[in-house]
Amino acid sequence: MRKIVLFIMVVSLFAACSGDHDYSPKPRGYYRIVFPEKAYQPYTSSAPFTFEYPKYATIEPDKNPDAKPYWLNMQFPQFNGTLHLSYEHIKSKQEFNELVEDAHKLSFKHTIKATSIDQGSIYYPDRKVYGIYYAIDGNAASSVQFFLTDSTKNYIRGALYFNNEPRLDSIQPVLTFVKKDVDLMIKTFRWK
Repeated sequence: MRKIVLFIMVVSLFAACSGDHDYSPKPRGYYRIVFPEKAYQPYTSSAPFTFEYPKYATIEPDKNPDAKPYWLNMQFPQFNGTLHLSYEHIKSKQEFNELVEDAHKLSFKHTIKATSIDQGSIYYPDRKVYGIYYAIDGNAASSVQFFLTDSTKNYIRGALYFNNEPRLDSIQPVLTFVKKDVDLMIKTFRWK
């Protein structure tokens, strides 16, 4: 009896060790992202500006109690992201300088998590649209910020945020896709 039990244990041991089972950990997977076809529509309202934006985005007034007129949120519901747009009517040169400095400070607040922050000039003199574009790389909360102005009366600031933990490796495909929409919005931006 003892030999039979020993034999069964040895056979079980060899049977358990043999086989083509791969027990290595599987890599983390991410959901497949289906991007909509690029198509744009004009944004027209009583606001002192107009631009084109994607048909798969929605624009709604900012519901924050501190929001001013013409503060907007461009929602990208399928990507869980928002482009916040804050308009200001410029009353003085000092106010203009403060707005530009605030845009710079708010963009550079992300240096803690950012690997780099690149600035680019926005210059469309035929439409009197000037500004600065901030491309923020790394695991920062916002990856794109900008401001546009006619340098005399109008100023608008934009900041793109995704409503999830900022991990560049997981949001990079969506960020690349949405950045093209932000770039087109800036290229088609006009003051009324």
